[in-house]
Amino acid sequence: MEALTAIPPFVYVLVAALLLPVVPRRVGHALGVVATGVVVPIALLTPEGTYWVTQLFGFEVALFNVDEFSRLMGIIFGFIGAIAVLYSYASDASNKQTAYALSYAGTSIGAVFAGDWLTLVFFWELMAVTSTLLVWDYGGKAVRAGFRYAVLHGIGGSLVLAAIVWHYAEVGSFLFGASTGIVGGGPAVLALAAVGIGVNVGFVGLHAWLPDTYPRPHVAASVFLCVYTTKTGVYAMYRAFPEGHLWLAYMGAAMAVFGATMAVLQKDMRRLLSYHIQSQVGYMIAGVGIGTTLATAGAFGHVFNHILYKSLLFMTVGVVIYRTGEESLKYVGGLARKMPVTTATFVIAALSIAGFPGFNGFVSKGMIIAEAHYKHLDLVWYLLLAGGVGTFLSFIKLGYYAFYEGSYDGPVHDANRLQMVGMVSVAALCVVYGLFPDALFAILPGNEGGFDYTTYTVGHIQEGLILAALGVVGFAILKKPLDRLGQVPDIDAVYNPLAFYGTRGLVRGVTETYAAVDRAAVAAASGVTWAVSDPKDALRRASGRTATDESGNPSWPVSLRAGIGTSILLLTAVVTVGVGLLIAA
Repeated sequence: MEALTAIPPFVYVLVAALLLPVVPRRVGHALGVVATGVVVPIALLTPEGTYWVTQLFGFEVALFNVDEFSRLMGIIFGFIGAIAVLYSYASDASNKQTAYALSYAGTSIGAVFAGDWLTLVFFWELMAVTSTLLVWDYGGKAVRAGFRYAVLHGIGGSLVLAAIVWHYAEVGSFLFGASTGIVGGGPAVLALAAVGIGVNVGFVGLHAWLPDTYPRPHVAASVFLCVYTTKTGVYAMYRAFPEGHLWLAYMGAAMAVFGATMAVLQKDMRRLLSYHIQSQVGYMIAGVGIGTTLATAGAFGHVFNHILYKSLLFMTVGVVIYRTGEESLKYVGGLARKMPVTTATFVIAALSIAGFPGFNGFVSKGMIIAEAHYKHLDLVWYLLLAGGVGTFLSFIKLGYYAFYEGSYDGPVHDANRLQMVGMVSVAALCVVYGLFPDALFAILPGNEGGFDYTTYTVGHIQEGLILAALGVVGFAILKKPLDRLGQVPDIDAVYNPLAFYGTRGLVRGVTETYAAVDRAAVAAASGVTWAVSDPKDALRRASGRTATDESGNPSWPVSLRAGIGTSILLLTAVVTVGVGLLIAA
């Protein structure tokens, strides 16, 4: 066992990221698959405990901590990282892009295996940097989207850091074992932590970076992006609020409905999927907010399942874009006949995210919804159910327009072999964990004595079927209005121009003020210099007698007269302030 804990798992991934640009493409991607894949056995086999306790910035930290929460995150982060590297190779991603992606995955793994807040926020910030570089690498529209992404995550990270510093001032340690959650400072520090982490998980109002950024880069980059940032945020939210908080439950429920609603209105395929990241993360945040053992386990089970089906959705849609070159549902259609494997895996992923009986989303989503009902959180319960209807509706729409209706002009090939290997592997797990929920329960936190929960009950199955039926009916009713709908703006349509013009106005105001002060200072200095060099003329001017030249005209330039006036005012102000300070002292 000592060999497993000798090196923290993030090291393998980051070393692979450093080596990948200097080795052949096939060798580099194979190295990336191995480096991310090895995280899985390390997470599974390492005994619970804190390892690699050392000093960071002069504080005691733990670089490698294993408990039931970090274990689950390590398993799924490592597995899907290996699949994503394989998919990247199959989708013609460059060594440089995959190197950025591996650095992003490695810093995320470092964050979830951190044993203290300082290490977590250190990797948290590196995660923001590396994911921004991954977006920027694609160029074009991805550059500005990446900049907006970086700004928002920089603000969120600063708020989290402020909460952590406040927490340290209260307990005197960054280590998780020193306290339960973020403590100290009352509501203020809790708000800092919640809002800062809320940027990463996509709180309503702080979410617009998701649909703005994730559709922009290479299709393989989107597979990485859909996995790590938001789910690391859920993990951090649990660490900050291990006993839950009611307002988190309500926010999660609002996210579930808002994200699903906005997804229904989209025609851009990856933008639709991005809104559903926010929606599905809403279920996780609701589970963390409810705070019971079953709800928390359901939240982390949904993290696990969501990473599977969401990465699969981005892979299937990525294949459509890779083969057709089209991002919008308006320009594709009828692809089921030409892309049967891609279509089949998409259907599995769609049924999984919608929570249809027999698929993995049905298991974890049901745990959260059932616990909201059991705890009499009626509003949360109704909102989570409404989010389920919206999810069915969204993916009926996506599947209908991409794979059923119409016919794409031109030859189209199905996914290549390596893309198929990645997609079929993940699709198989979506079915296995749906049909055999005990396999999922075995790795969930809080399952030492087993959960008092049965997945396949008559009521639960009926609930899933009713939500599906409502989704079908909703699509039939809304199909024509949705066809006529144009692009729907989000909140970033307000705050992006507000930030741009507000910042420009601030900069211009500061520079113009500086220029005015500079002109006044130069005039004052000129007046003082002249007064010192010609005191007699200055005295005559001060007494009202005007010096004249041989023609009888004033010999003192107007600019210097203004300069003397300004200098007198400045000198008077300085003397007044000085006298005031002496009196106060």
